[in-house]
Amino acid sequence: MRVILFLAAMALAPALSAAPRDYTLDERASEVGFSWQFGEDTFTGTMEIAQADLTIDFEDVSQSRVTVAVDASRAEAGFPFATEAMRGPRVLDTAAHPLISFRSRSFTRTGPGTATIEGDLTVRGVTRPETITAQIYRAPGSDAGDLSRLTVLISGSLSRSAFGADGWSDLVGDTVTLDITATIAEGG
Repeated sequence: MRVILFLAAMALAPALSAAPRDYTLDERASEVGFSWQFGEDTFTGTMEIAQADLTIDFEDVSQSRVTVAVDASRAEAGFPFATEAMRGPRVLDTAAHPLISFRSRSFTRTGPGTATIEGDLTVRGVTRPETITAQIYRAPGSDAGDLSRLTVLISGSLSRSAFGADGWSDLVGDTVTLDITATIAEGG
């Protein structure tokens, strides 16, 4: 349902002003989703966003920035056994590293309302460069220049073993796919 609403939303129109805009995250309308392979099956999980700092410059996207942290210690991996294993010392080790963070280094516009974001991802105390893709949408029915409330769809994938989260590699695939929905409002 959520995906259908976003596909129906119009792509973001260019902004009327060149000034960077600060946004706050609507935590209730935002979700960090991920998927992973267990043998032949794909499972999904979620994490809560603990903190987010977003500035978007619609005229010069290269001036945009984002810093976000998710609470890995409260992550859900689809079923109780997988959740406990994921939070445990062989995978995320959330007792020692409760947060996963991402800090942008660069934004590159790739089309109307889309950008590639390069940044540094920290998992289990290991920081590595990662690239994600973002699509931004206005609320359905909003005016073309209304940038006060937006939805950002973020996608990407990562190798969990690159961060030392390689427990149960004989059962669980190495690639974790990200599917993040962030609803943001101007101000902050």
